[in-house]
Amino acid sequence: MKLFPEDQRIGLGGAPLGNLLGQVHETDAVAAVNAAWDEGWRYFDTAPHYGLGLAEERLGLGLHGKPRDSYVLSSKVGRIIYSADSAAPDDEGFDLSTTRRRRWDFSRDGVLQSIEDSLRRIGTDRLDVVFVHDPDDHYDEAVATAFPTLIELREQGVIGAIGSGMNQAAMLTRFVREIDLDVIMLAGRYSLIDPDGLDDVLPACLENDVQVVAVGIFNSGLLSQPRPAADTTFNYAPAEQSLIDKANKIADICESHGTTLPAAALAFPLFHPAVAGIAVGCRTPEEVHTNAALARTDVPAALWSDLKSAGLLREDAPTT
Repeated sequence: MKLFPEDQRIGLGGAPLGNLLGQVHETDAVAAVNAAWDEGWRYFDTAPHYGLGLAEERLGLGLHGKPRDSYVLSSKVGRIIYSADSAAPDDEGFDLSTTRRRRWDFSRDGVLQSIEDSLRRIGTDRLDVVFVHDPDDHYDEAVATAFPTLIELREQGVIGAIGSGMNQAAMLTRFVREIDLDVIMLAGRYSLIDPDGLDDVLPACLENDVQVVAVGIFNSGLLSQPRPAADTTFNYAPAEQSLIDKANKIADICESHGTTLPAAALAFPLFHPAVAGIAVGCRTPEEVHTNAALARTDVPAALWSDLKSAGLLREDAPTT
């Protein structure tokens, strides 16, 4: 299935809607979804993990009433959300206190329950894409039960496409080579400052006709501003000074070409022939409009050759 229209290869990543690294008011979250729609974005990604179901609920509120056949919706399996007796703060990066908890479950029953729960929370009749989410420590269960269940659902026409979403490339490469996947979600491993997906997973996707949704392209903050802040993050942890220095050098060259670091970061992954599109996490409508404007920015072709000449970008990275 085609994930993105040719003229709009950017979509909304749902993690911030679940209070990732800070609270988001529900009004802002729903307005962000509507802003993405107004910008013409037609790919929306979420997961039970994001805010223990909160992101799915908020995405559903934003998509309510919009023609279901006019957008692509993806969610994920691997974690079941359940209720406990008392409220507690979430301990996996989402700023909320709730009676909801999560547990790993890659079994057939767990996959089926996860999809059913996601449909209920979002308020929709189907998911177009389902990813096996973060099975880093659960390879055997994912291969034995999660993927076969999703393949069965795809063959039945219940879901349109299946894949896996992870922050690492090595296991994704194995999945691409060993399992009949349609798409992967590659988080943070094909960005302007970390293009190492070129070594394994992206060539494997080309060889096996697997589409890539590139996410985490700002590496959680390092590339999100014209100049990285001193306390910026890389992969959700404080960025090492060497990475901040490299980002500033890239920013220098961007500025010399009349563009910015985040504009280049948005443009870069889309050159690779395996990348179908990108999804960007946004907390507010203002962030959506800012990223949409950046994505429309014309990044000069000479920027890429100058970055390669300066040793700041791999020579084998596609840039045309």
